[in-house]
Amino acid sequence: MASLLEPPFLSNHQLFSTTHHSFQPQKAIPFYYYVPFSRSSTSCSLGLCAAGGNVDSPTLPTPVTVVSEEGVQDYKVSLERSKDRRKVVKLAWEKLVRWSRYWRSKAKTDVLERTNKVVVLGGGSFGTAMAAHVAHRKAELEVKMLVRDPEVCQSINESHYNCKYFPEHKLPDNVTATTDAKAALLHADFCFHAVPVQFSSSFLEGIADYVDPGLPFISLSKGLELNTLRMMSQIIPRALKNSRQPYVVLSGPSFALELMNKLPTAMVVASKDKKMANSVQQLLASRNLRINTSSDVTGVEIAGALKNVLAIAAGIVEGLNLGNNSMAALVSQGCSEIRWLATKMGAKSTTLTGLSGTGDIMLTCFVNLSRNRTVGVRLGSGEKLDDILNSMNQVAEGVSTAGAVIALAQKYKVKMPVLTAVARIIDSELTPAKAVYELMNLPQVEEV
Repeated sequence: MASLLEPPFLSNHQLFSTTHHSFQPQKAIPFYYYVPFSRSSTSCSLGLCAAGGNVDSPTLPTPVTVVSEEGVQDYKVSLERSKDRRKVVKLAWEKLVRWSRYWRSKAKTDVLERTNKVVVLGGGSFGTAMAAHVAHRKAELEVKMLVRDPEVCQSINESHYNCKYFPEHKLPDNVTATTDAKAALLHADFCFHAVPVQFSSSFLEGIADYVDPGLPFISLSKGLELNTLRMMSQIIPRALKNSRQPYVVLSGPSFALELMNKLPTAMVVASKDKKMANSVQQLLASRNLRINTSSDVTGVEIAGALKNVLAIAAGIVEGLNLGNNSMAALVSQGCSEIRWLATKMGAKSTTLTGLSGTGDIMLTCFVNLSRNRTVGVRLGSGEKLDDILNSMNQVAEGVSTAGAVIALAQKYKVKMPVLTAVARIIDSELTPAKAVYELMNLPQVEEV
């Protein structure tokens, strides 16, 4: 800074320069000090230029930033705080890791060790994905899929591919298929039920004679039976004529394709029998699949059923190109409607904000892999429901569940405008555009 304040003369105070191109006396050139002004900085620098010179000249000296003593002190304090914050975060993470390692060391594996055979009822996408997942858990485990399509059965047994749903994903060698219910269920330790809800009663009644009374049923099916409004926890024991049949429901945000690709996934198993829920947790939990447990069977099942109807509504908004504001408003309203009905039926509110509630709703409403959302998008785009369903090779449970949901809402005296609108659209009694108009013109109310 001091050198910039000295006068522009040579050390002998002469105005002659021996290094200049001329040894003639040079005319004195007035110099001025300037302070550049910057809107983006709280500090300023001092510069030097000749009269008439360009202040932006690259020959100018580098500006000097002046920092006050106060500023230096503030910086030191900020640095110390940053170090303290990083230390707190590091300690919190290390504590979490130690806690995790401790509980992993205590985790039991006896259920998987003593399980010899698992049967999967249904050869659809999710049943196949679950069969593959369980088979990967233990190479010696026999995983038998009961399928109705002889072509799918042959494909699984001969080439280890489900030619209909996963033609590019090879199944583990210990997964086999059969069309014989008696052979599939013989000596099974666990049974995964992956048959669509609307066909479950008749299917189970047909195989009831081969089902062991103590065989635990793990339901993968989501929805409500249309005419009876029953959930799977009511359908299975009734169809098998055994009110004490062990029952667990598995639900949560999980696309079959991502399970097959072994991507990180988290789900929840719910059972009134805590020991049974823990057993299924042991059977399924792996490095790529987290399993939480719950005792709230009603909450898990009703959330899993209603989210499919809400996903159709979300798809309609997308198909009509109504934008992100509309999507967020609709899904928020739908979540409230699900909560109103589920809590009236005895569900816990914490379940509805967990994996089987909010988690599954987000996945189904916002991601293109969702079958129910796809139905909604196509409805919103102007396609007919029959044409949509005829072009699909998988069941969109929300279509058949919608009517049952509204009947259930009337039974429990709960108003559900969004889900009711979906049911009306499915029944071809209301167009998507008209439904949006009516919903937007509902009375302005207090949020509850």
